[in-house]
Amino acid sequence: MLKVLNIISDKNIGGAGKCVLIFAENYDRTKIDFSVALPRDSLLKKELEKLGVKIYEVDGIADKSFSLEGVKELKKLIKRLKPDVVHTHASMSGRIAAKLSGVKRIIYTLHCVYEPSNFMKSRVGHLINKFVFALFSDEAIAVAEAAKDNLTAVGINEKKIRVVLNGISRPKDYTEQEIADLKKRFSIKDGEKVVSIIARLVSVKGHKCFIDAANILTKKGINARFIIAGNGPDEADIKNYAGESGSKAEFIGFINDPQSLTAVSDICANASYGTEATSISLLEGMSLGKPIVASNYGGNPGVVSDGENGFLFDVNDSASMAEKIELLLTDEKLYDRMSEKAYEIFNKRFTAKRYARDIESIYFA
Repeated sequence: MLKVLNIISDKNIGGAGKCVLIFAENYDRTKIDFSVALPRDSLLKKELEKLGVKIYEVDGIADKSFSLEGVKELKKLIKRLKPDVVHTHASMSGRIAAKLSGVKRIIYTLHCVYEPSNFMKSRVGHLINKFVFALFSDEAIAVAEAAKDNLTAVGINEKKIRVVLNGISRPKDYTEQEIADLKKRFSIKDGEKVVSIIARLVSVKGHKCFIDAANILTKKGINARFIIAGNGPDEADIKNYAGESGSKAEFIGFINDPQSLTAVSDICANASYGTEATSISLLEGMSLGKPIVASNYGGNPGVVSDGENGFLFDVNDSASMAEKIELLLTDEKLYDRMSEKAYEIFNKRFTAKRYARDIESIYFA
């Protein structure tokens, strides 16, 4: 039995947390003794407890990649548990603690895509990154090809990087009555098309581009609802932008069950330009046969095969985004073809079981 300890510093459930949950639900319990170290009062605790996962709450790591207290507390835990593998998610403290505790295999996952600084891409930056990586890690997991590119750009040897695309458990199939109830909940009229974007309200998620695209389509007389779900630090700025432009894009705030909005959407959108790996909301859309319209940034091209299960558009190009949305809303045959392809690609590449098997193969390598 292989003893595996995951370490995650996030208190909220973001992309990293969802990956931990997906693995926790699907790993092979006959081969792996799995446990998770997380901050006190993490929202992940309750969800992991439902799955019967062993949980250890640790002081000093909440929303911090590194802290001396975190290293100290995690070192004590690792010494006690004696795991064969430590797998960290945004926790430098975890990697250092694992190294100091003599763990034989240390892995970390890069869950985001970003533009490395010039210093990190410089020769000195490369030397520092290579040294830190070699000292505290054996292998890195990138959740998109673009994330792998980020790592190689700062000097990490590509032979030490494995790309494992995110996977999800397919949402439930909704009955006709349930769909009718959801449409009533979101005030969607019969025959009304819905384009939704589900993402934190931060500028780099490209909500302003989505708002501009919605304005273009509204002026052209396209009968559709443009719904934005989520909250975040830039909420006021994004809402002001929509208000000043006279946009009819609708903000519904954070929802606990985003798949319910996906189920009544015709198109799932993503307009990110500053950070995006493998979007969980897009995968949920594909699993329900929803075509995607997304920016060609980060991990989006790894999810969307342009012209097959949806369309890609250039970053911040609202006119192109609007054009792609209009094509899907007005060409029924095109929509049906892309809907079928979205479902097909999801089942082939993005299921939770495939994700769990890929991660297990790295643990046992």
